[in-house]
Amino acid sequence: MKEEIRSVEFAPGKVLTVETGRIAKQADGAVVVRMGDTQVLCTAVSAKQAKPGQNFFPLVVDHRESFSAGGRFPGGFMKREGRPSEKEVLSSRLIDRSLRPLFPKGYLCETQIISSVLSSDGENDGDVLGGFGASAALHISDVPFDGPMAEVRVGRIDGEYVINPTLTELEESDIDMIVGGTADSVLMMEGEMDEISEDEMLGAIKAAHASIITLCEFQEELREEYGNEKREFVAETNPEEIENKVRELATDKIKEVVNIGLNKEDYSAKLQEAKDSVIAELEEEFADDMDTVKDILGNVEKEELRNMVLEKKRRIDGRSPEDIRDIWTQVNYLARTHGSALFTRGETQALVSVTLGTKKDAQSVDTLFDEEEKKFYLHYNFPPYSVGEAGFLRGPGRREIGHGHLAERALRMMMPSFDDFGYVIRVISDITESNGSSSMASVCGGSMALMSAGVPLKKPVAGIAMGMIVGDGNSVVLSDIRGEEDF
Repeated sequence: MKEEIRSVEFAPGKVLTVETGRIAKQADGAVVVRMGDTQVLCTAVSAKQAKPGQNFFPLVVDHRESFSAGGRFPGGFMKREGRPSEKEVLSSRLIDRSLRPLFPKGYLCETQIISSVLSSDGENDGDVLGGFGASAALHISDVPFDGPMAEVRVGRIDGEYVINPTLTELEESDIDMIVGGTADSVLMMEGEMDEISEDEMLGAIKAAHASIITLCEFQEELREEYGNEKREFVAETNPEEIENKVRELATDKIKEVVNIGLNKEDYSAKLQEAKDSVIAELEEEFADDMDTVKDILGNVEKEELRNMVLEKKRRIDGRSPEDIRDIWTQVNYLARTHGSALFTRGETQALVSVTLGTKKDAQSVDTLFDEEEKKFYLHYNFPPYSVGEAGFLRGPGRREIGHGHLAERALRMMMPSFDDFGYVIRVISDITESNGSSSMASVCGGSMALMSAGVPLKKPVAGIAMGMIVGDGNSVVLSDIRGEEDF
């Protein structure tokens, strides 16, 4: 690939530059994205073949920010970057969520995206540049990819929407939201706002999507001039004989279980009983293909769940699409904590505690340019017993970090200022039962626990997880989804 530098103005006064063909030429795709003096190298590599027996898509996205990019040494005794910081984990998850839906169905080759901030000017954040660059690297590569997509940050200052605001501008903004999407749809949104209306929210999304369209068109131009021919990919299909036999035996049995209206434990037991009966009938005939049989059974279950919602507007536990599961709560559950709440919604439960401290208890966060102090933070824990499993207890994983950050952002805008309430506040959410929407249980329980501790919230905060099922030109929005509906 020849060296090339191209630029695009995707919003008033916002210019993004892409360089190809100079760095990381052995990767399947690589670009350097620049905005201001922030430069991000994005690479994409994918194996040519899937591993034998692979039945899931092993996509890994890593966003890393070297302290050298900001002209700093890492803090502490070790002067080398170690495990990913919380910000790096969160940025990786944002990029992953926008990219993952755009790979072809059935593509199972090991794929890694690395986004590396090489230079940072302290004003233009590298996270959204990493999202754009990851898509661009994939789009010009030979890796099968149904993109492009782009990510932008949207803010609002004095009533005007601003795309990719600088860090200085964000201090004046009442919106901080990242939107990822293709030229014709939105893929992902995450952010926080200061009590804006629904119309204002839609306005922010539309403003973001206008820039996303421009950035996607720019990537199409890059591919047309510098892209590699896509490698041939045809998704493997199940043998017709096995597919037909499994569906013939399983469809009615699984449909009956799905339509009963059961809780998690009873549903799992009844469903497994139905699947086991099919497996028992087929294990002799298809002894060498039992993994395929189980995959087909899983597909039948999902199809019947979708059909019931689309055709009958009825859900697995008998609820309508708008119904929320029964809620039970108790405050001051823990005897010696500063504040606590036990929040239960259906079969999801969060035990949330609050600890108040002095300024010395603030959490120090080492950034590319300075040390910051967090005076409010929320930690989310998801022990294996919450889903009836045994497992190792390790440090927080990406999911726990992401869910904790989501709940923290939901509460942050309603927290009093440190000048008005001079305490550092730590919220801990331990998920003691889980069947969907545990991060939002953390929000509800967190709000109650904060009030239990005497924290003068501006207003109570609540949240639920939402889903949407689409098929045959029809769509149904689901409120308060449970685990089986999250696929």
